[in-house]
Amino acid sequence: MAAAGLGPEAVAALAFSATCSLVLRRGDGSPLALSEATAGLPGPWDVVVWMDHRAEAEAEACTATGSRVLDCLGGRMSPEMQVPKLMWLKRHRPDLWRELGLAADLSDFLAWRCSGTAGRSVCTLVCKWTWLAHEADGREQGWDRGFLAAVDLADLTEKAALPEKASPVGAPLGRLTPQAAEALGLTTDCLVAAGLIDAHAGALGTLAAHLEGPVESRLALIAGTSNCQIALHRERHAVPGVWGPYLGAVAEGLWCAEGGQSATGALLDHLVRGSAAAGEFGADPHEALSAEILRRLEAGGDPAPELHLLPDFIGNRSPHADPGLRGVVSGLTIEEPAETLVKLYWAAACSIAYGTRLVIERLNAGGYRIGRIHLSGGHAKSALFRRLYADATGCALLVSESAEPVLLGAAIAAAAALDPEAGLKAAAGALARPSRSSAPDPRFTALHERRYAAFLALYEQRKALEAIMGA
Repeated sequence: MAAAGLGPEAVAALAFSATCSLVLRRGDGSPLALSEATAGLPGPWDVVVWMDHRAEAEAEACTATGSRVLDCLGGRMSPEMQVPKLMWLKRHRPDLWRELGLAADLSDFLAWRCSGTAGRSVCTLVCKWTWLAHEADGREQGWDRGFLAAVDLADLTEKAALPEKASPVGAPLGRLTPQAAEALGLTTDCLVAAGLIDAHAGALGTLAAHLEGPVESRLALIAGTSNCQIALHRERHAVPGVWGPYLGAVAEGLWCAEGGQSATGALLDHLVRGSAAAGEFGADPHEALSAEILRRLEAGGDPAPELHLLPDFIGNRSPHADPGLRGVVSGLTIEEPAETLVKLYWAAACSIAYGTRLVIERLNAGGYRIGRIHLSGGHAKSALFRRLYADATGCALLVSESAEPVLLGAAIAAAAALDPEAGLKAAAGALARPSRSSAPDPRFTALHERRYAAFLALYEQRKALEAIMGA
């Protein structure tokens, strides 16, 4: 605020976007820690990170119920959802379950911390908690009590302090408490709005100008540590292996389908950290490796035609919906470590882009008609990924002129709280930023068609290996 030359009263409303990590608290609001300080790092640790997969068995138990909630999860529960994580807590840490008084998605927790109100965003509840935002089979929206009882969480809404109704994105929840206003340097007149999961905020920020048009032809790709592919539609389309459809998760009246890849930038970090040659690429090895790969592409085509990779090092979120899948590397040889790292980085980057292509193909087979990708996140700053997402998918690529589309999405939600009658779409239209567009480069179409065919074949070969090993 000081750097911007603004006074506390200049901010009339705020909303939070955050990862779908799970915050645990006691009834008095104090942290409920799964573990205390470890390895010299301060505790307590009261947040289960979104990508924690400890609840794989619990997720399978949810899937085995055959509940109607699975119709909004692509047919299979993921260990990244909050219900299996809380099942794990109840099964494995009953001492903590007895003390639990509040469990919340991080963005909802921050809103609660700042306003003291118990409202939860429809974005978090419908995407991660199995709250149903639509009426179906003669049943009203809300919690499926039969499902919760079937997975031994009949007491979930009480233990987690969950409301019966979700708040629409951008709905006013309350105003800043005096303590929050002082901590943030704002005033108690500042409204707190229902926010979003970070990826969904990125979708709102990048698709803001298109919510009233043919939005089903556009994909919001929020790509960084992980990738989320978010598509919107005015009609309900269930796509196997793709989360959703969720009604109102991004904007009221629109159905949201959410694909994902749990480790993308994180996979590249892993490959760089594991290479003895990483230091040869300077202070920013990702930038140096990308530049070298682009140079080789321009000079002579495929930098490593013999090397192929499946990126599922911590499972596959979409479209295979199998957290037990693992990565595959095919085509390694013995050569200088720096050369191996360049080729591995290229193969991994291609596989990430092909994973997005596979999700797009599933969406288009299920009622969407994606032809444009709106890219945000760390990959939007990468020249290599800006090229790959266009060339590998055949889609036009658009990058918002907003430096931080995720924050723009949260700002749109905050602005909506100031004029609830006009609503979120009006706020989105007012704050939308233009985008820069680029087309696929036809010089590399054949290269990616070959590599994509190899990518799909590698999945089949992995299945054969799993069958042999009895996996």
